[in-house]
Amino acid sequence: MTHIPVDPVALTADLIRRRSVTPAEAGAITLLQGMLQDAGFTCTRCDRNGIANLHARCGSPGNGRVFGFNGHTDVVPVGDAAAWRHDPFGAAVVDGVMYGRGACDMKSAVAAFAAAAIDFVHTTPPEGGVVLTITGDEEGDGVDGTAAILDWMAQAGERMDVCLVGEPTCPETMGEMIKIGRRGSMTAYVTATGMQGHSAYPHRAKNPVSAMARLMDRLASHALDAGTDHFDASTLAVTTIDTGNPANNVIPASCRATVNIRFNDAHTSEALSDWLRAMAAQVAGETGIAFDISIKVSGESFITPPGALSDLVAGAVRAETGVQPVLSTTGGTSDARFVRAHCPVVEFGLVGRTMHQVDESVELAHIRQLKAIYGRILSDYFA
Repeated sequence: MTHIPVDPVALTADLIRRRSVTPAEAGAITLLQGMLQDAGFTCTRCDRNGIANLHARCGSPGNGRVFGFNGHTDVVPVGDAAAWRHDPFGAAVVDGVMYGRGACDMKSAVAAFAAAAIDFVHTTPPEGGVVLTITGDEEGDGVDGTAAILDWMAQAGERMDVCLVGEPTCPETMGEMIKIGRRGSMTAYVTATGMQGHSAYPHRAKNPVSAMARLMDRLASHALDAGTDHFDASTLAVTTIDTGNPANNVIPASCRATVNIRFNDAHTSEALSDWLRAMAAQVAGETGIAFDISIKVSGESFITPPGALSDLVAGAVRAETGVQPVLSTTGGTSDARFVRAHCPVVEFGLVGRTMHQVDESVELAHIRQLKAIYGRILSDYFA
């Protein structure tokens, strides 16, 4: 039977119409599972704690090399629906542009790599395997998403030799950027505890606000580094300082602050945690105010050094777009932070200008172009 190529535009529209706002699956994973099973992929649901996840493989993990794709079908909330010109879940097309939540980030990329993989294994059965790992928990905490799939793979003896994550990577022009690493991210929640008192008699109180201000100033004024070979300088941002105190004549008993750090490969979250606590201990010794710090690590910094994988992806991008992509580590975190412990990983996807915005959109030509790029990557990898 003649294989009919999968239309990534139609698939993108079908996915957008599934209202899969994190953590809802809303039929998006189920749709892909059915399509991939019909195409001959072995599909396994790796759901965990109510999060829908899919592992799909064509070929054998024990027979040759395995190329993997990773992506997510969950999306962020629409925000003010009345501010949208088009139904956020309608997949409306106007002048060659499709509108909808997830159009850019990243249902279109999932549609593109699913379509490319299905077409490839039908036209050129590889000596090895093609794996798709698709999660419904990337926009949330992520602990039960791609991490759950990788945990299942480890238990089941499944593997990927290399992986491409389909996140939007291009700032303005299709093809201009590949991500070969990401900064680490961590958040520190700081509580300073003193003693409440009357603001006219500060000697009878212990003011946690001034102590917190001293600590936050020292943290924010400290240069963590000057950047590394592949990364810009690490950053620390004080995102809130709060007492919840409505009275102007009361020194409060406690004060809270939050600090977010985006760090490069000069640091680990453990070393930065030790530094934060040492700085707090120093200010505590100076002020007599007690500090408690709770730290949440979203991901460690990582780098996939330029080489065979980035060359493979860059060659396909250049062939299909005429653009030579730069290799970058800019931006926030992605599920590549989980994949990097399993195999070498890079990221390449669409222009990300409208991700998470009102009237999120994607050019139809870019969806088709992305499928062509992913298809060429598979052909070149298994050539």
